[in-house]
Amino acid sequence: MVELSAFDKALLNLLQSDIPICSHPFAALAERLCTDEQTVINRLRELKDAGCLRRIGTFFDSTSLGYHGVLVALAVEPTAVETVAKFINRCSGITHNYEREGQFNLWFTLLTPSVEVEREILDEIAALDGVRDMIRLKSNKKYKVNVQFKL
Repeated sequence: MVELSAFDKALLNLLQSDIPICSHPFAALAERLCTDEQTVINRLRELKDAGCLRRIGTFFDSTSLGYHGVLVALAVEPTAVETVAKFINRCSGITHNYEREGQFNLWFTLLTPSVEVEREILDEIAALDGVRDMIRLKSNKKYKVNVQFKL
């Protein structure tokens, strides 16, 4: 486990809600943190390498961009969960993939540019060794939860 400094916590708090939209966002963050751009970039790289940070980016309204989303629940043989999860993680359009307890023990979300592409990917996953069952859950209403971790 990585020990976060006061600087790390301040930097991560800013990243969650206040990345400036400008040509040099890390320089702008550095100014707010009383340091320089390279220090911010280097520390973010270290935090990412340590597994504290997965990605830095924006969220788009996928529906308005023409994408189709689906939440998928898989029932996977326990001995095949790791292999199936690795396959899923390599698929384009996977945004989340989590192991859970119960009959349906692997859940993921998939965004695709068309229903046809969605069907192709899900048919390929359903055919994997160890996959016993699949439930495709289309959303009727979109809820966006803004999760932020105050450090």
